[in-house]
Amino acid sequence: MDFYATLGDPCAKRDVMDNLFQAGMTGLRVNLSHTSLVKCAPLLEKVYWPAARRAGRPDAHLILDLEGPELRVGELPRPISLREGEELLLGEGGIPVPQAILHAAKPGRQISIDDGALLLEVKRASRSVLLCRVERGGPLRSKKSLSLLGADVDTPTLTPSDLDNLSHAGRYGATHILQPFVRGREDIAVLRRTLDGLGLERVRIMAKIENHQGVSHLEEIIQEADLLCIARGDLGNSMPLWKLPGLQKDIARRCREAGKPFCLVTQLLWSMEQRPVPTRAEVCDIYNGVLDGASSLMLTGETALGRWPAQAMGYLVKTAQEAVQDAQ
Repeated sequence: MDFYATLGDPCAKRDVMDNLFQAGMTGLRVNLSHTSLVKCAPLLEKVYWPAARRAGRPDAHLILDLEGPELRVGELPRPISLREGEELLLGEGGIPVPQAILHAAKPGRQISIDDGALLLEVKRASRSVLLCRVERGGPLRSKKSLSLLGADVDTPTLTPSDLDNLSHAGRYGATHILQPFVRGREDIAVLRRTLDGLGLERVRIMAKIENHQGVSHLEEIIQEADLLCIARGDLGNSMPLWKLPGLQKDIARRCREAGKPFCLVTQLLWSMEQRPVPTRAEVCDIYNGVLDGASSLMLTGETALGRWPAQAMGYLVKTAQEAVQDAQ
């Protein structure tokens, strides 16, 4: 199996990166929704790849997670505290959001922010601004994910920043591209043509399934992609959470039947962002994901933000290995 960490300040140190490899890490994800590949280059060249060589893993993976058609809050001068019941403007004169959200939102629609941590309901809508009511409050920060629940938003497959990052992918050793919010075969075809044009034919495409469109076109995505990624963060925003486990099981089954490897990601060890030991529910989740056929597991905030990145990787690897051993 493969075990992936996500690059962030806590693991951007030589000793921590060494410890991650010692714990069983086989690859690193770089989240390009918040940065650029060029900005990450010093960490890759001076920390990640040297650690991989010291660990005897020159074949380690480097996964670039593109921005893609994902929607995010714009830059804020400082975090804003949202209180339930208050009104909030999105767009002109208010919180900066993509034009695609302004064009698609209608009164009565709900907007999920930061993987569902915040929830708004649209009360009035125009081409330039949305008046919303806060249904679920909390701190609002720059660059957090946005989702217009129950609606498809028309956005391009690759953004200008994606194209710029892809142009540097070969130089920094990228082995996989994690393509977000894949909606169907054509999204993957666009990315593959771009990679081919850059001489990156060997780079593998990992298609993220994280919205209704991706689920609806799952069969053609399975055929077109090299791997699938069940991305439970935004996928969970697109439906009642109690429906997510059944959908995860169904996607895993269809991948197994097609012989398509898949990765499981999001909140595998979420509590370890703040605690040195995971919950019992988290290790059971990992164990069951491996029994369902996952070929790889990915940590996100646990290593990008958390206080115990190497310990989190250790729990991930040991739990998965236990599942593999018990399944034999």
